[in-house]
Amino acid sequence: MHIIEKEISRIFEETVKRLYPDKELKKIEVSVATNEKFGDFQTNFAMMNSKIIGNNPRAIAQEVVDNLVENNVIERLEIAGPGFINIFLKNEYLGELLKKSRTEKYDFSFLNREGDVVIDFSSPNIAKRMHIGHLRSTIIGDSIARIHRYLGYNVVADNHIGDWGTQFGKLIIGYRRWLDKEAYKVNAIEELERVYVEFTKQSEEHPELEEEARLELKKLQDGDEENFALWKEFIKVSLDEYEKLYGRLDVHFDTYYGESFYHDMMQGVVEELIEKNIAVEDDGAKVVFFPEEDNLFPCIVQKKDGAFLYSTSDIATVKFRKDNYNINKIIYLTDERQQDHFKQFFKITDMLGWEVPKHHIWFGIMRFADGVFSTRKGNVIRLEQLMDEGKKRAYDIVNEKNPELSEVEKENISEIVGVGAIKYADLSQNRQSPIIFEWDKILSFEGNTAPYLQYSYARIQSILRKAESEGKAIDYSKEIVIKDKQEKVLANHIAAFPMVIIKAAETFKPNVIADYLFELSKKFNSFYNSCPILNQEDEILFSRGLLAKIAGETIKDGLDLLGIKTLDRM
Repeated sequence: MHIIEKEISRIFEETVKRLYPDKELKKIEVSVATNEKFGDFQTNFAMMNSKIIGNNPRAIAQEVVDNLVENNVIERLEIAGPGFINIFLKNEYLGELLKKSRTEKYDFSFLNREGDVVIDFSSPNIAKRMHIGHLRSTIIGDSIARIHRYLGYNVVADNHIGDWGTQFGKLIIGYRRWLDKEAYKVNAIEELERVYVEFTKQSEEHPELEEEARLELKKLQDGDEENFALWKEFIKVSLDEYEKLYGRLDVHFDTYYGESFYHDMMQGVVEELIEKNIAVEDDGAKVVFFPEEDNLFPCIVQKKDGAFLYSTSDIATVKFRKDNYNINKIIYLTDERQQDHFKQFFKITDMLGWEVPKHHIWFGIMRFADGVFSTRKGNVIRLEQLMDEGKKRAYDIVNEKNPELSEVEKENISEIVGVGAIKYADLSQNRQSPIIFEWDKILSFEGNTAPYLQYSYARIQSILRKAESEGKAIDYSKEIVIKDKQEKVLANHIAAFPMVIIKAAETFKPNVIADYLFELSKKFNSFYNSCPILNQEDEILFSRGLLAKIAGETIKDGLDLLGIKTLDRM
């Protein structure tokens, strides 16, 4: 509950205790008004409690209105419909609250923040370049991590990279037989991709290569020095490449525990499953069968040849996290196609009695209008290409609108605007919706886009600079005096920011913040168009200037929660 709702609830509780001291009443629920005509907040307290009190809701509402305890929060109450109470706040209270919200930290201490929130996201496969299919997990996961950090949780961002498995035997053979050393020096990961494709082609004509690859993999798994050194090198060159992209996306990880990290734990996991009669032998394999009501397919945890599967690795991951962190919750980000897999291994960890809160946050697939991205079809857009194209389009606009800027400034602005546009185009959608990839849509700079929000922020900074140049510096020593309707609308919207962050965290939906920011920018622009700031008397200039400053800082904070940077000049 936000500070305003808390204050209103406290005032109402005091009032109804005096009015109905002997009644066991239902909790007072306060919500933001659906329409500003109906006040700032509303409560249906009278309707909820009419039977307990033994009177009709409008009469109860009237009693509350007539007997409201003295306070410095509520200006007036109005009764609507069958007994709704519309609540109008005092402008002075709202002005002070906005100042307080920027000079003191929001109080989120009522949340259960004990322990660690482990967020598992991005997870590319080693020796493959990151493409647009990796974008959603990476930036939605990063935003959820930022939101939780803002609320005061201890967040552990983990990149569970695909660094183990059959592809490494194939890569080792490809590296030894077909590597172009010069190309490898220039772009190692691109050359590894090429030799992997070459292996696939060659093995169609020479099926014995598959057996050779299995032997090389076995040598790697048994700790062969030469294969192990190559495997480490593949990981290093891949991570070096990913780091460049993560740097541009402003995405950061605390740990990179890949599949290989859990390899030695998997046998123990299978043994525990057998010991507890959760896994049984079936045709040589170790399998978990689920109760009928769970409606889940059986899950193989070890193949008859002794090999482990993703499910085994993921169970081992939960075990490691349970034993090494004080878990508040574990959050996994993957696309919708993995829902059944997560239901299976979540259920297995519950059957093992591991009390670990886990959330699979799935998202819709990004696809072309004519189907899913496919490496074989050659229609995969690499992440680097996407960001370069975003930067190029932003550069063309910057160059056209501000040709006088230095080349360094143009480059910086176009990188921030281009990458911001790509991120926002994704994060502003409901994550569960599939996204149809269209260049013009994902890199649009008009309407509900990052550039529109970044421009609103830059516009506010320009106003503040102008005020300062006229000797009217705007700071928090000034008072906010709310008189105009547009001032009130903007102030109310800013005041709702903490509640929006909590909602985004509870639903794991960054688009809740994007929607809020788009509304905030529109409300600011309406306010600015009808309430001039500069060339006003000092009291009005300082008040509206401070309101604009707080709106700007809220936009900046909100965009930061989406991993998007702002610019003071655009």
